[in-house]
Order: sequence, then structure tokens, then C-alpha cells
Amino acid sequence: MFNKSKPFDNGTSSGLGIPPAPEPTPAATPSAAPAAPRAPEPSRPAASSRSSSLSTLSAGVKYEGNISGAGELQVDGSLKGDIRVVRVTIGEGGSVEGTVHADVLEVRGRVSGAIVAKQVKLFATARIEGDITQEQLSIEQGAWFQGRCTQAKRDTPGANMLDAPAPAEKPVAANAKTDKVEAKPAA
Repeated sequence: MFNKSKPFDNGTSSGLGIPPAPEPTPAATPSAAPAAPRAPEPSRPAASSRSSSLSTLSAGVKYEGNISGAGELQVDGSLKGDIRVVRVTIGEGGSVEGTVHADVLEVRGRVSGAIVAKQVKLFATARIEGDITQEQLSIEQGAWFQGRCTQAKRDTPGANMLDAPAPAEKPVAANAKTDKVEAKPAA
């Protein structure tokens, strides 16, 4: 009664009437039938508000060390170290113990340390212990903040804290000439 085979069943199906997956063909072997043209993918806006270079520090994991780069960072775990990226989002379960430098910072979790950013948004679940230096600050009702808040405009002294640090000097190759002259004491 239940052992009846289906017309496409060669004994390798799962028994649910689902045909087996076709065997992959090597890429070098041309197929007999031309591939059907793919449907065009939907166009994405040129200037997206979110970059595709998002890195996530997962929940339940503890990280130690500094993080820097040109991308975005989502912190759902615990980080002990400094952050210097373009955009940082600290989730409700996320915590950072260290300095956070970013263009845009959204905090739903905990930060224990200084914050330096152009735009800071503290959500209702945020817990901040440290000083904030920013151009724009938004604090939702219910957020907890202990520290000093300093608004830095681009044209005021101290606003250079909002800029990324100058690139470090490149190391000089061993056989390269330098313009440096050493003075030796006279004997």
C-alpha cells in the first residue's frame, strides 16, 4: 500500500514525493541547454543610510581589545576596549567599557567611559557612565546618564576631538634615504 513508487522515483527520494536534487555539473562542462536569463535584481538606492560593512559583536560573548575601522559596528555582547568607527549601535544587551569615537552613536545598552561623536542618541534603555562630547545629543525619557556633556561645534576649540586622528607616519624602508641628520658629540 505505501511502497508504491512514483514515476520519477529511482529509489533515492525521501519518500515524500520530493524528487532528489540534481547532481551538480562541473563549471568547465558546457550544458546542453542554455541557462535561462535571470530576472533583474531590484535596484538599490545609491546613497543608503546603512552601509554594507556592518560588523556584529554577538550577544553572550565577551570581547577584549580595541576596535577601529571605517565601517559600522553593532555591539550586542560585552566589549572591554576602545571603539573608533563611523557608526556604532550598542544593543540592549550590549555593554562597552572604554572610549567610543564615532560619527553616529546609538545606545540602547551600557557604556562605561567617554563618548566622542558627532551625533549621539540615548534610547530609554541606555545606561551611560562617562563624559559625552558631541555636536548633537538626543536622550529619550528613561535613559540614565551620569557624567558631563559638552557640545562641540566644528568652529570651537576642542571640536578637533570629533575628527579622526591623523594617519600614523609610514615606516621607512631599511634601504631608503632619509633627510634626518644625527649630531655626534665632539671628542
